Amino acid sequence: MRTMYSIGEVLIDFIPLQKGKALKDVLEFERAPGGAPANVAAAVAKYGGKAAMITKLGNDAFGDFLLEQLQQAGVNTKYVLRTSEANTGLAFVSLRADGERDFSFYRKPSADLLLHENEVEEKWFTEGDILHFCSVDLVESPMKQAHIKAIRSAKEKGGIISFDPNVRLPLWEHPEDCRRTILEFIPQAHLVKISDEELEFITGINEVDLAIQSLFVGDIKAVIFTKGSEGAELYVKGQQFQSTGFTVDVQDTTGAGDAFIGGFLYKLLEKGVRQQNLEEVLHEYHKEILTYANASGALTTTGKGAISSLPSKENILQLMQI
Repeated sequence: MRTMYSIGEVLIDFIPLQKGKALKDVLEFERAPGGAPANVAAAVAKYGGKAAMITKLGNDAFGDFLLEQLQQAGVNTKYVLRTSEANTGLAFVSLRADGERDFSFYRKPSADLLLHENEVEEKWFTEGDILHFCSVDLVESPMKQAHIKAIRSAKEKGGIISFDPNVRLPLWEHPEDCRRTILEFIPQAHLVKISDEELEFITGINEVDLAIQSLFVGDIKAVIFTKGSEGAELYVKGQQFQSTGFTVDVQDTTGAGDAFIGGFLYKLLEKGVRQQNLEEVLHEYHKEILTYANASGALTTTGKGAISSLPSKENILQLMQI
């Protein structure tokens, strides 16, 4: 099985012990490892795939903790560098009564944004690998250039590029900067995952089908449209595949989308996907892949945090039998 590389932020999520309070009113927090690309890598590794993280952490206790957590999850940390120039990133999350979140980020800059393009090596990637990235670390920084080099290198070696925009507007000076950057990177990916909350913001189109069709630009071969508890739809060259979600007792939605795409990418690796057969694999195995991804995302919401609440492969297969 080939490797799924994630590039981007690894940070500490401070999750409140009380739901339904504004961030300013929360008294106690619980520390959890997070960062969307890291969550995806941990999911792939937990399900039995090979996953590696490309990032930079601070030379601090939080960096030590995150490195340990990634290793415990089975993620290859060979490409995780350390720096004394900045601290490891922090995110304070407040949970509304329905389990949805508000974020406050501490990173001006954080260590992850200081990963330079010359620290990314072309030789890391081989044919059939997957490179996954999000938009949080695409703000103007050395890390943005590191993404560009990693994407180009993986693609030239025959790897598949997966992009989950994962919009976090508090991290951008202007919403338009975020939107423009996402639109700049979508054509460079083969696969894009987009949520119902993000679709209109990113495309500027309020009609779902038209908005999704507008994403088929550049190298895009497939679009995954996620709808939370209602499941997801997969679009591959004019064809649409539906799937339904699973009903679970939701505690915290942190990392649910990451667990979804982690499950999705794990199944692609399992099927021996390559650039040239991506559409073929999705056509043939769409039901199995989407069901696995939906179960992965759903079960993650039954615990707190992202990496810490990832389900086992056995639990996913069990839920899929219902």
